[in-house]
Amino acid sequence: MLDCTPKEITERNSGGIINPAKTCQPIGAMYAALGIHKCLPHSHGSQGCCSYHRMHLTRHFRDPVMASTSCFTEGSSVFGGGANLKASIQNVFHIYKPDVMAIHTTCLTETIGDDVSSIIKTADVAEGKLVIHANTPSYVGSHITGFSNMTKAMVSYLAESTSPIKKEQINIIPGFVNPGDMREIKRIVKSMDIEYILFPDTSGVVDTPMTGEFQMYPEGGTTVEQLKDTGNSKVSLALGRFASSDPADLLNKKCKVPVVTLKTPIGIKATDALLMTLRTAFAHEIPKELEVERGQLVDIMTDTHFHFHGKTVAIFGDPDIVTGLTEFVLSLGMIPIHVLTGTPGGSSNSVAGSFEDDINAMLKPTGIQANVKSAGDLFTLHQWMKNQPVDLLIGNTYGKYIARAEDVPFVRVGFPILDRSVHSYLPIVGYHGAMRLVEMISNALLDRQDRDAADEDFELVM
Repeated sequence: MLDCTPKEITERNSGGIINPAKTCQPIGAMYAALGIHKCLPHSHGSQGCCSYHRMHLTRHFRDPVMASTSCFTEGSSVFGGGANLKASIQNVFHIYKPDVMAIHTTCLTETIGDDVSSIIKTADVAEGKLVIHANTPSYVGSHITGFSNMTKAMVSYLAESTSPIKKEQINIIPGFVNPGDMREIKRIVKSMDIEYILFPDTSGVVDTPMTGEFQMYPEGGTTVEQLKDTGNSKVSLALGRFASSDPADLLNKKCKVPVVTLKTPIGIKATDALLMTLRTAFAHEIPKELEVERGQLVDIMTDTHFHFHGKTVAIFGDPDIVTGLTEFVLSLGMIPIHVLTGTPGGSSNSVAGSFEDDINAMLKPTGIQANVKSAGDLFTLHQWMKNQPVDLLIGNTYGKYIARAEDVPFVRVGFPILDRSVHSYLPIVGYHGAMRLVEMISNALLDRQDRDAADEDFELVM
């Protein structure tokens, strides 16, 4: 399908994107809102936007995603959507009965200039119910930006500092990861006997069991009481700078909760950093079960190092996930020569820091010369791979077209994954997640070796 992608790279001055490596802010905002217990996300815009965002999330998680919409018409687009939003707030609490309504904007409402904050203040909100909102124009940032903005809204609307002495508990902002990853992060923290508030928390929301009965609001999600209590925590841990650092920074400014920002704990080095941060902050010993898991991972990496050593790899996706994956494949002895994210953030002066600086800082000690780009697209990645072929491609489902065109083994990691299932239930974070990644990468490389082997080289033991 992409056989006509030219090998010659021509500078594009138009600013146009070909085959985006990201999606829009409202999807990230909707996903973050689902991480609040008994919360209904609300898309302030047209029905089409809301339907697309729900569909995309539903296809990734294979679980029904609920959200409401302001149902803009031509009149709303011209005269403003204030009346629609006020009616929506009344209808949502009357019909669907959530505890929280989390409103995110769309490019249409941002373009016409709806003042959502003022509309909410003059709306008739049912007693005991809460409305929060985040501005999420689709033409700025990416779904990671939207996730960050909605998580900031949780802080700005709900977080309170009510205790003169901070509690012995930690806030953890996990970033845009699957519910399986959130469960693994919680398991690690629980094993160290540390009190925590993880927000947003989509485990138990988009990975619910089949019970035979429909639940509009599953048992999972961070409660409103927990979100209010985040202002009383001893420290906040932001896992992934792009998705998590801004909400943690806002909480520090509002409630004086110190922040520690770490990489998403993908691989042994990043997971070690997470555990040592927890150990230092709370003076709790690392339990034997985690030491055993780490030892197993080291054993696996040692036993299989010859599968990975010297193999070249291209990685694309969300910046926090790509940063973690790049660090991990380096620890396996692989050579990442193409690293790309669609999310903007290449400037050293950006709030979340520089994706390109992060990756280049990891590559510099190794002497690896790589193509690294933020705000890139898959057309650029494909051209890089045509000029410098790789042994493996790692990324979301949209990479399958490039993998097929270039006949390259492909490992699906990140968001969205639309052509495979079960991925959202299983972690890629922590030591267990690293073991799973080792298996996925090893299987892809060895399956290719088997496929291409001559009869006399077709080995039983590899």
